[in-house]
Amino acid sequence: MPQLAFATSFWQSYDVLEKPMKAGVRKAMAKFQQLTVAELYADKGLHLESVNNSRDARMRTIRITDFWRGVVLAPDDGSETFLLLNVVPHDDAYGWAAKRVYTVNTATRALEVRNVVAIEQLTPVLEKEAAKAPSLLFAKHSDSVLRDLGVDDQVLRAVRTIVDKVQLDAFGTLLPEDQFEVLQYLAEGFSPEEVYRDVVAERRPPDPIDESEQSLAIAIANTRSRITLVTSPDELIEALEKPFEAWRVFLHPSQRRVAYRVSFLGSAQVTGGPGTGKTVVALHRVKHLLARYPDHRILLTTFTNALADTLRANLSLLLGVDTLPPRLEVSTVNAYAYRTVQQLSGRAPAPIGDVDERQLWRRVQRRLGLPWAEQFLQQEYRHVILAQNLRTREEYRAAARRGRGRAIGAPQRDLIWDAVEAFHGELSAAGKTTQLRMCATAAELVDGAKPAMREFQHVVVDEAQDLHPMQWRLLRAAVAPGPDDLFLTGDPHQRIYDNRVSLASVGISVAGRSSRLRLNYRNTEEILSWSAGLMHESPVADLEGQGSDTLAGYRSLLHGRRPHISGYASEQEEVAALVAQVQEWLAGGVNSSEIAVCARFNLLLNRIAEALSAAGVRTVRVKDNPAATEDGVRLSTMHAMKGLEFRCVAVAGVTAQSVPFAKEVTPAEVDRVQHDSDLLRERCLLFVACTRAREALHVSWSRQPSPFVRRDH
Repeated sequence: MPQLAFATSFWQSYDVLEKPMKAGVRKAMAKFQQLTVAELYADKGLHLESVNNSRDARMRTIRITDFWRGVVLAPDDGSETFLLLNVVPHDDAYGWAAKRVYTVNTATRALEVRNVVAIEQLTPVLEKEAAKAPSLLFAKHSDSVLRDLGVDDQVLRAVRTIVDKVQLDAFGTLLPEDQFEVLQYLAEGFSPEEVYRDVVAERRPPDPIDESEQSLAIAIANTRSRITLVTSPDELIEALEKPFEAWRVFLHPSQRRVAYRVSFLGSAQVTGGPGTGKTVVALHRVKHLLARYPDHRILLTTFTNALADTLRANLSLLLGVDTLPPRLEVSTVNAYAYRTVQQLSGRAPAPIGDVDERQLWRRVQRRLGLPWAEQFLQQEYRHVILAQNLRTREEYRAAARRGRGRAIGAPQRDLIWDAVEAFHGELSAAGKTTQLRMCATAAELVDGAKPAMREFQHVVVDEAQDLHPMQWRLLRAAVAPGPDDLFLTGDPHQRIYDNRVSLASVGISVAGRSSRLRLNYRNTEEILSWSAGLMHESPVADLEGQGSDTLAGYRSLLHGRRPHISGYASEQEEVAALVAQVQEWLAGGVNSSEIAVCARFNLLLNRIAEALSAAGVRTVRVKDNPAATEDGVRLSTMHAMKGLEFRCVAVAGVTAQSVPFAKEVTPAEVDRVQHDSDLLRERCLLFVACTRAREALHVSWSRQPSPFVRRDH
């Protein structure tokens, strides 16, 4: 009986097919498994046909529907393993198959594909241009070195024309996979020895097979990273029903250089715009630390519970396990603080939320008759007193108030300190605390404990830009300074909580150990460019608190449709258009779990949920942490979209009243600096929501649009 194998190229094409087409593929593959090889070639139902003028004589097509064909690599050596390569429209299938040749890499022994026609056409043209170039990307590497790494003669000729990494990326879809990866590593500065160790040796089978014994079946068996072999009907059903998820843990060589660096002499930092793979780098860093330090405990932490859940799921995927090792903890900083206080002191007071904290400040303000609003008092407490860990009235009197725009004299500081003491008193009387005070208590307890009682030897932090200085003090206390102590990833342009920090002020130095990622792997260039326009060149402070960060130089190699941006006369019209857009995505074959609809407030989300339900579309709330396999369009507030990504995203209610939301913006007359900071945070919130979309973005409003959505961008 023939065996089926599926190439990564197939999963990528299958994942975006409409539902009826996916059903057709499943039916055809099930029939494929039921036939003998002889019956397969004779069967009129699947129409296994040769491809005329194909550069690879093994190329075949099979019938999925009248309009769609599967492209198959058939064995020519007596074996019975067939490799399904792609599912494309009829005419495209023959054109795609005719241009490609599958070969066995001489170094890794894996099967790989090239667009041989395109390489042959481009190489002579590029050779003429290369002759004029002042330098070539791979000039320092000899032919023999490249051949030892698996680069064959045709690719070698093309390689000698490449002038820079941009040109190499443009060649990527044409070159054989293993050879392209080798070239990417060399372009990033890895030595040939490192490339052989980290790429070739990793891909090469334990017992190399003599080329004379090589067959398609053996080459497929040697290509486990890019080919899925199916041996039973149950395996076939399971493979075809789960989504293609390789992109969730894919690592580019420029990222690998950071994630798998053997060791950093201290804390290290990775920054980058949305979709540049910072979280993936953090996950791979955890994998590296687990392997390098088999006896050490590691904390992987982030800001929200939803992000922590996503980290656990993706780390399980990366490690290939259902249960994470016990010496690895994945937790929010606040959850770690609560557990620490509970363990080291015997009890932990219940933390209150932001709304309750604001109400408590309002009661204190009214009771003391203070001239400042509760919003100002809360901000002064968070951004000055807690941020600088001020413990006494005298410390507050002497403290610099960097980042605050309203001058406060000594008598006024005394009044504010009276309010702080009253605030603490009310919390204590109620047996409550705030999340940041919980972190402060935890940091004190860990600092006061014996060094041997420290739980962790390494801390990896994702979404670092959203952490408060007090949370950083806790993480600094959690791990002793030294090699590989802290590894931080973040993007200042995604700072949606008003937390600013100077890492040096909390005892963290990343000097000489900071990397920036610039290539976006999530969004199309069209989505990325439109979303970046929301920031409108607004200055953004970097993670270290020493300068500014910029989106200049960030780019995507992916292309697709321009975002759909539209306003409506009423909210009812906007919701109706949104429902129609979701239905269009679903009809196009997008899984409901790969669609998200977000808005600033739950009130609009509730109306959208009702409208979608009335149209027969199931929805689930992101806040309920649905399983990845659970059907339903995801509904989320803009804040809860942080760290998530979907194929299609609709951002609704982007009105002048909602974004920016006046209640979250300090009036300019109260504090001009805080006012500007609040507006920037609101811009970042919309930017984050829009950059969750991988393929399609729909942005809408009713009546007056947000001022952040400029008509000319």
